[in-house]
Amino acid sequence: MLTISEFSRLCRVSPRMLRHYDALGLLRPEVIGENGYRYYRQEQLGQLLKIQRLQKYGFRLSEVGTLLSLSDEELLIRFHRRRLDAHYEIYQMQEHLRELEADILRMEGRPMPEEKYHVILMPDPAQTVFGIRRTVPVAQFHALFQELRQELARRGLKQAGPIQMLYHGQEFTYESADVEAQAVVEPGPDTTQKPAYAACAAVLHKGPYDGLPGAYEALAAWMAQHPEYRICGPAIDRYLNDPDITPPEELETGVLFPVERISE
Repeated sequence: MLTISEFSRLCRVSPRMLRHYDALGLLRPEVIGENGYRYYRQEQLGQLLKIQRLQKYGFRLSEVGTLLSLSDEELLIRFHRRRLDAHYEIYQMQEHLRELEADILRMEGRPMPEEKYHVILMPDPAQTVFGIRRTVPVAQFHALFQELRQELARRGLKQAGPIQMLYHGQEFTYESADVEAQAVVEPGPDTTQKPAYAACAAVLHKGPYDGLPGAYEALAAWMAQHPEYRICGPAIDRYLNDPDITPPEELETGVLFPVERISE
């Protein structure tokens, strides 16, 4: 058995933090002596390393206890979500830095950079599509697209346009998103007709899919500035090139919000 001081030296965590972990129920001493001294087993270093790793990944201590009890399959879903959140945090910081630099340029009277996203209004015609609709965690989006491709091949459907994701849910969550993976195809077995939209607020996102939240932020800002429009259909991510053969920095994704003008 190791005293709290010895355990602290081995793991380079202060006794104060070890007591805090104990109070939270994350890492309890193996034995507390009659004199109040805390003793740990050397094997408990493994548990401590898990706690530290989860903290390093950005999980709050209030979440760590639950995460420690999850199976690898359940934990994988949380890791995928945290990765997306981390990428979005990086993106937000980059955007804040870009805005800061733009303000500096403006104050110094130097030319301003062009805006990354330019929102346009465009019609979206009716399309013959084959789709698979599921309520799945974000971590399973890739598997859903794989299933879509397999079904296209099994049914002998010929792709005639891009693959796209439609977001049907009233709200979006990482754990249970109501989505439909679609492919624009030639008419065939079990194909349907996606409706035409007279207008969509749309932007083109260039780069890795991890940056797509920025496109949504630009569209949300446009909607805030144009209250005469309201959303009238599911948001669409339209993948304009193949991620299997396209470098991430060259990926192009159209993000569309079907909208209609509100009658006065």
